[in-house]
Amino acid sequence: MTTARELQFKSINYTGLGAGPRLIVTGAVHGNETCGTKAILRVIEEIDSGALHVAAGSVTFVPVTNPLAYALNQRSGERNLNRNLFPNPQPQDFEDRVANWLCPLLGQHDVLLDLHSFNAQSQPFVMVGPRNNDGTLQPFRHAEQERALARRLGVRRFVDGWLATYGQGVQRRLKSGDASTLDLVLRYGMGTTEYMRSTGGYALTLECGQHLDPAAPDVGYRAIVNTLAFLGLIEAPQPEPIALDQMEALSMVVVHDKLDAGDQFSRVWASFDPVAKGEQIGMRTDGTPVLADFDGKILFPDVNAGPNSEWYYLTRANTDFERFTE
Repeated sequence: MTTARELQFKSINYTGLGAGPRLIVTGAVHGNETCGTKAILRVIEEIDSGALHVAAGSVTFVPVTNPLAYALNQRSGERNLNRNLFPNPQPQDFEDRVANWLCPLLGQHDVLLDLHSFNAQSQPFVMVGPRNNDGTLQPFRHAEQERALARRLGVRRFVDGWLATYGQGVQRRLKSGDASTLDLVLRYGMGTTEYMRSTGGYALTLECGQHLDPAAPDVGYRAIVNTLAFLGLIEAPQPEPIALDQMEALSMVVVHDKLDAGDQFSRVWASFDPVAKGEQIGMRTDGTPVLADFDGKILFPDVNAGPNSEWYYLTRANTDFERFTE
């Protein structure tokens, strides 16, 4: 049986002769999401064979970000690495030790492409960060660059609003008004991309497809090569952005919690299933129907959610995504 003591961390770096941005590409942040690992290893093989050449800037590949979860072929080792991702001088679990290695590594780069997959059948999509802002939750100044890169990954669906919507749910769940408690809980919403943005860089999470979809590694591979080309790290034609009339941009607006173990969905939901305002999504254990707040699409429905935790998110069309992509 694999133990944490037997594991080590590995990254592979290629640096070109010319000046350019510093890119980092990560896979297997969740150990059962292996499409990113396969895509990264394919690109490494092509660089080593000479089929691809890093001419400018640098790229660092982390094929297996969480080696314990990967060895166990499960989402987490001892906890979810993609939450509360900060260095911890007194690490309490294996993921804290990953963070103590990974966070300084992220801080040495300008751009992160984090490759994931998901459980239910659906189409690939990319999670993008906030608009430019000077707020306290997630200040940011690279919306144009981040969204321009997102349009060149090879997928057509884009979702933003994660941390703000998650934070609204946290505030609702907290019984006390203790601001320090709120700050601590909000940290739980910080993952790889949020941490990267906090260092002054920008970042994208690409959900390449269903975990076992044989096409998912190809989605990840195409995204890596397109990113290398778009950032000018390899000598290749610039990838064309997806046309505005072919893309779907959504914003996460609200999160609803499962309040009791007896709360149930009204049917089997998958991410991006459309819902109409007033449509029944589920039922509380006391018989109260749970209805859609507005016309939109459901995201991350979790039939296994525990009481007082995220049950599902609702998104609506984002009508100004393209303003930040040229």
